[in-house]
Amino acid sequence: MKRSIVVTISALLALSLLPTLAQAGERGSDKGGKSKPVSAATSIAPGIKCRPTTAVGHQPPAVTPPAIKPPFRNRIFTFSTNCGDIVVAADGQHAELTVLALTALAKGGFFDQTLCHRLTTSGIFVLQCGDPTATGSGGPQFTYRDENLPTTTTNDYPAGIVAMANSGPNTNGSQFFLVYADTTLPPSYTRWGVITKGLDIVKAIAAQGTANGSGDGAPKQSVAIEKVSVR
Repeated sequence: MKRSIVVTISALLALSLLPTLAQAGERGSDKGGKSKPVSAATSIAPGIKCRPTTAVGHQPPAVTPPAIKPPFRNRIFTFSTNCGDIVVAADGQHAELTVLALTALAKGGFFDQTLCHRLTTSGIFVLQCGDPTATGSGGPQFTYRDENLPTTTTNDYPAGIVAMANSGPNTNGSQFFLVYADTTLPPSYTRWGVITKGLDIVKAIAAQGTANGSGDGAPKQSVAIEKVSVR
């Protein structure tokens, strides 16, 4: 299959894990829809503290789609959050388009000062990030195809996997989810990395639950990606 990144001229796609589940949230929003930072550092688990963040929902910067050419490299993404660093080993050999796109977005500042907008704690167990608008409908002005999909099996998205959220086949953009407990999903979401450090942080955030007390909503503990480094 020809490798390509499709630049869209239509409105940004609404990227969701599962279309039937609600988008992000309620807590931490003022009347303008912007998330309010917490006032002091909060301890959410032994050795894990979440600092105040100034991150709010905002329009994403424009990032040019990357050139698609080898060599395709494995990379290390370090997501510096207000709750600590989350390090992801990215599989550039089997998810080459995804890793290229996310590398370009990270280096373009796309993820800087962005809130993780969605936590699921019932049925599926993920923290979803990568939308600068913090609404669940934001993304870059390009999409790209699915790749490195798992086979259909129980727990096809085990704890520690990082995969792309989407709104249907071949609609990957910037939103991704961090799996903090073994999860079974349709094999429709590109698996592009594995958390090598910081899974305890994601689990601690999940243990706080959602802002609205349901199994799907904005995390009660605000978590923001302050910056991303890639090597």
